[in-house]
Amino acid sequence: MNARRGLVLGGGGITGIAWEIGVVAGLVEAGIDVPAADLVVGTSAGSVVGAELLSGVPIERVYEGQLADATGEKADRIGLTVILRLLLASLSTRHPERGRARLGRAALAARTMPESEWRARFEQGLSSLAWPERRFLITAVDAASGEATVFERGGGVALLDAVAASCAVPLVFPPVTINGRRYVDGGVRSLANADLATGCDRVVVLAPVTAALRRAGRVGWQLASLGSGVRSLAVSPDAAARRPGRAGAGDTHGRRRRRGVGGRLKPGWQRSAGAARQPTLPPRRARSRRCLGGRVPGRARGCRGRAAK
Repeated sequence: MNARRGLVLGGGGITGIAWEIGVVAGLVEAGIDVPAADLVVGTSAGSVVGAELLSGVPIERVYEGQLADATGEKADRIGLTVILRLLLASLSTRHPERGRARLGRAALAARTMPESEWRARFEQGLSSLAWPERRFLITAVDAASGEATVFERGGGVALLDAVAASCAVPLVFPPVTINGRRYVDGGVRSLANADLATGCDRVVVLAPVTAALRRAGRVGWQLASLGSGVRSLAVSPDAAARRPGRAGAGDTHGRRRRRGVGGRLKPGWQRSAGAARQPTLPPRRARSRRCLGGRVPGRARGCRGRAAK
């Protein structure tokens, strides 16, 4: 019986998008069809990457699209004040949901760009606006109640809205209205949300950012909560990959490091001797990927893997 495979794509801004796409492209090149996971969980930047990986566009074309129109644009910056408020919200109460609600209320009152402008970034940037057939979970947080929410196909929410909500960093971008409720970044609950990969026997987590003040938000703890029988691998960037760069200025470090990660991943991931290749699609119209405030840079720098039982 084939093992059920889960791919978790964490948050990390525009740099995280580039790094995750780079790692996946390198693994596919090495013969490991990571996008063929039975379940994909996307949070914030990871929701953008998941939407692209499951859009039907070959990963190499997704990667090349990041290099296509390098303009030197920089992503929107998240200031120290915002970061401190995010941290304080998570520690200000013993009840995480109340802390998230407090932060959500601040987000609702914050002066940001118009919500329509924020949504337009994703409408222009995503390769497909249709939910994929494969199960894809996108995380967000209700700004008023602090309740963690998961969007997926069949739930009456457009993919565009789900991704925009998952990426709506509080105090920086506008909460997104869905069915009369306002939602903020899924990373407010957890930057990975790896514990949503329930029912999977093999789980791979790409986590551009691993920091968490509460134990429940840590990747290792979340993977352990899935059960002792789940084989998992958490991968995060090295120091060089975390350096902010100019949009379009990707490099090949992720591809160079694929052997180390791939060697641990391949035995439990592949279902056949040869990796399934993604289909070749006809040319599609070019899209400017400005989803998180700038064009997505190309393949990101190296990574390091951390295995967990």
